[in-house]
Amino acid sequence: MTTGGLPKPVLDHPLVSHWIAFDGEDTVVVRSGRVEIGQGNTTALVQIAAEELDLRPEQIDLVAGDTRSAPDEGFTTGSLSVQVGGVALRLAASAARTLLVAEAAKLLQADPADLSVVDGAVLRSGEPTSLTYWSMAPSVDLRQSVADHAAPKPAHARRIVGRSVPRLDLPAKLTGGGFLHDMVVDGMLHGRVLHPPSVSARLAGADLAGLADRHALTAVVREGSFVGVVAPREEQALAALADMQRRCTWSAGRSAPADPVAALAQATEEAVVTFDRGDVGAGEGDGFQTTVSRPYLAHASIGPSCALALWEDGHLMVWSHTQGVYPLRRALADVLGIPPGSVDVVHRQGAGCYGHNGADDAALDAALLARAVPGSPVRLLWSRGDELASSPLGPAQITKAHARVGGDGRVAAFSVDVTCQPYGQRPGRDGRPNLLSAALLTDAPPPATGDDVPEGAERNAVPYYAIANLRASKRIVRSLPYRASSIRGLGAYLNVFAIETLVDDMAAALGRDPVAFRVAHLDDPRARAVVERLAEICGWPGEAGEECGLGIGFARYKNQGAYCAVAARVEADADIRVSHLWAAVDGGEIVNPDGVINQIEGGMIQSMSWTLKEQVRFDGEAVASRDWESYPILRFGEVPETATEILPRPDDPPLGVAEASQGPTAAAIGNAVHRALGVRVRRLPITREAIASAIG
Repeated sequence: MTTGGLPKPVLDHPLVSHWIAFDGEDTVVVRSGRVEIGQGNTTALVQIAAEELDLRPEQIDLVAGDTRSAPDEGFTTGSLSVQVGGVALRLAASAARTLLVAEAAKLLQADPADLSVVDGAVLRSGEPTSLTYWSMAPSVDLRQSVADHAAPKPAHARRIVGRSVPRLDLPAKLTGGGFLHDMVVDGMLHGRVLHPPSVSARLAGADLAGLADRHALTAVVREGSFVGVVAPREEQALAALADMQRRCTWSAGRSAPADPVAALAQATEEAVVTFDRGDVGAGEGDGFQTTVSRPYLAHASIGPSCALALWEDGHLMVWSHTQGVYPLRRALADVLGIPPGSVDVVHRQGAGCYGHNGADDAALDAALLARAVPGSPVRLLWSRGDELASSPLGPAQITKAHARVGGDGRVAAFSVDVTCQPYGQRPGRDGRPNLLSAALLTDAPPPATGDDVPEGAERNAVPYYAIANLRASKRIVRSLPYRASSIRGLGAYLNVFAIETLVDDMAAALGRDPVAFRVAHLDDPRARAVVERLAEICGWPGEAGEECGLGIGFARYKNQGAYCAVAARVEADADIRVSHLWAAVDGGEIVNPDGVINQIEGGMIQSMSWTLKEQVRFDGEAVASRDWESYPILRFGEVPETATEILPRPDDPPLGVAEASQGPTAAAIGNAVHRALGVRVRRLPITREAIASAIG
């Protein structure tokens, strides 16, 4: 994401004015293309801007994710908000400060080195002057190159970055607002859409006569197989939707395998080598192998997808909790047959989601309903069943790992082969809108599954250990009928699980301590430090009680992001219970330590839920797990004691942390279960049934 030392967002938006504006009094407008999806990144971005501008955080008015003014930074994905977006903002804010201080030096006939800024007021040799950013702003042209004027502060001079600032978005959320779902505008109507029971099902019959009068609806919308209602009140829309459901029939969906994971195992698509170094087949030594799998996963956000749309004077305005306002704008324009300039998308926060959930689909649903009632804003809310059954799923995956240990007791070769559906089906991917209702408008068949994103399935398929011979490949399966796309960490979750559980198996076979075995194969001192510190804070190797075990897992996210090592303590009786999770993390420069801890521990808890509980169940092509009973997630009472330690690296570049802990956590739990029960569970989730099957 950097070219010639500059982040791509700065290359795409090279002027200071693209990022910074002094439009208000005592506040500065700071623009970013990165959006808040529960990770706390907007707080970190405000800290970065306030630091470089010598302002208080409350003096920053952050405009994030708004096609009317914010820069186009694509999707907020890949743990890049601070690593790339934050660095871009740091350069832009520091450039603005440089230009304003230069103007102050000219007006005061002073050396810029003698000037400082406190809360936007200019001081000379520590004494106040009459100048402020706002008094000088009208005479300073910010339409100048960021690259020519950027001068970020050195780490030792920072006073805001590096300390925990309370989340700026929480007060509104804790007092009954702050989410898109809470948004109310004048004249707002309520919409509901009847989604097909499966991706390929199409409307076979619909008796909609009298529906509008019976429920006092503002509009009944049918276009192809897209059907929905608009009503003055939400309860009217819900009653009409239930009535509509009884009056609509659908065609059968495509045939589907009884066991999706087994179908993946039989895939015949050609494997593509994504990494190859040395010769994994040469040499002698003991061979080790494992094959692990995970089922399809739902995003399972607590709050279902929502959107608000308004058609007015040929212009569409959409409020959405999308992860990419510009890609969504282009996709909506494509579906609706209007120029992208006739669409604006404004981000509003929704329930946390890391990956492609139903937010973008809900935006199109809202736009289609709003088109039927121009001039009136329409709020569209999905049901729990919609959220679980109609959102894109995290694809099932199979990862096979083979390793060879030489006569010197070191791992000499390692290969990883991944099989799954594509992870990258976000709006605009492969030139298609990839929105649920788009194909319904014309009754067209669902589009063929496209290609995977770079570093999608194969993410973290190359071990971070010092191994001479390494090979990774991926097989992308396009024949399965399920709607799948990005989910947190993409392929890294299962690939790290495969690698790290096989590393434990090798250590056990060689009679080596798992921590010492890992450290011996790490030539990166930062990686060694993370693993060694984890061992200290978790009390490795822990107690050796019956049906109790301590396990560890390690990875560097994408082999270039944050270093993360996780330990899990499990107790195995009637069920697997994780009592403690520990993490040691090196994320380079840390902008907000509390935010990083929240990210790492949130990732551990989500990974624990995936690893022990979650799996989508199907009835043919249709998703059958449509509620919390059929798709259970981790409950609050099951959350273990957690502890995270950050290894300080203030002088190093920031690294992405949001997706760093999922794989190591899964591996730590798997290794802990193996240590407690002597059983290696390779098909996730690790349930009683899976353990019994592994024993059998």
